[in-house]
Amino acid sequence: MNIGDYKYIWQASDWPNWRFDIATLAELMAEVSRAQGLLLGRLADVGMALRDQASLAALTEDVVETSKIEGEQLNVASVRSSIARRLGVDIGALAPVDRHVEGVVEMVLDATANCDALVSRERLFGWHAALFPTGYSGLNKIKVGSWRDDASGPMQVVSGPIGRQRVHFEAPPAHRLEAETRLFLDWLNGASKTPPLLKAGLAHLWFVTLHPFDDGNGRIARAIGDLLLARADGSPQRFYSLSAQIQRERNAYYDILERTQKNLPGNGSMNVTEWLAWFLSTLLRAVDQAHSTLDAVLTKARFWQHWGATAMNERQVKLLNKQLDGFKGKLTTRKWAAIAKCSSDTALRDINDLVARGVLRKTDAGGRSTSYELRDVGEEGQRIFE
Repeated sequence: MNIGDYKYIWQASDWPNWRFDIATLAELMAEVSRAQGLLLGRLADVGMALRDQASLAALTEDVVETSKIEGEQLNVASVRSSIARRLGVDIGALAPVDRHVEGVVEMVLDATANCDALVSRERLFGWHAALFPTGYSGLNKIKVGSWRDDASGPMQVVSGPIGRQRVHFEAPPAHRLEAETRLFLDWLNGASKTPPLLKAGLAHLWFVTLHPFDDGNGRIARAIGDLLLARADGSPQRFYSLSAQIQRERNAYYDILERTQKNLPGNGSMNVTEWLAWFLSTLLRAVDQAHSTLDAVLTKARFWQHWGATAMNERQVKLLNKQLDGFKGKLTTRKWAAIAKCSSDTALRDINDLVARGVLRKTDAGGRSTSYELRDVGEEGQRIFE
């Protein structure tokens, strides 16, 4: 398809007068609201300490996954330590944290903890500066804490090898950004008849379409969406991660975003019903996924309530917590030694001690395949990490 076959949505004559079919979206909005209510109902019964742990887990996932969508892999332990320190949640020993991790955490926490504060250009510039503390994105020097200037040409989202690149989207020219972002922020901060959940979806789409920064636009768009979802929830404490769900459905996200940003024949100018339906469906799955996160928090709490008085060395506590936090793969002597940074003999002694106490047990496989299972002290029996 050639560019002559479509216009980008920001080139529409009625931009940015968003249109959507509220009747088509009503059932999905109701489903999301019900799911949020069920989750908050469960959380109301578990006590403040466990709610804090559930929020820590959700925020950690959010920070890690919002960066992963952009191809960046953050250290999970560093992210968790940074968030725990800021929230005052005790997780034992804290992992080292670099300033890049701190920057992403600052943005995500500011967006949600201060969700009722106005979103100004200066606040967005602060988020952008936090994301790029060195002034570089990878090896490329970028403008930090200010709008892009298009000195190197139009802002385009491309893929493919040099010479055969495919342009997925081209953003509005830089000279329009002051007026465009002012209009966006006035809408974002102002009263609106748009249902809060839909406003979150529209804000994400609107910001990422403006693409006002050299880099970091996706992460900031998701932070703005989280800010509006926190306002809709009436609580700055987060228990689900939309960014994590978008990462799980990354290909579908880019596909629907590209289709929406191109005013293809038959789409109808500024009609974004399909985008909002996708946004709500993804949000619903994110809230449903949060129940699994809460299950893991409760399992860990029950485990240490049962075994907390049992004398264990630092290595044993570390490895058990890794298992309880969802460590993937079978627990073997070799893995224990690698993670605990000890010899195989020491690892085997640690494991045998826990087996003797009933904390662990051997799986059916033997020989070189010998692995161990963590016993679950909950009502559902044993939890097996595979």
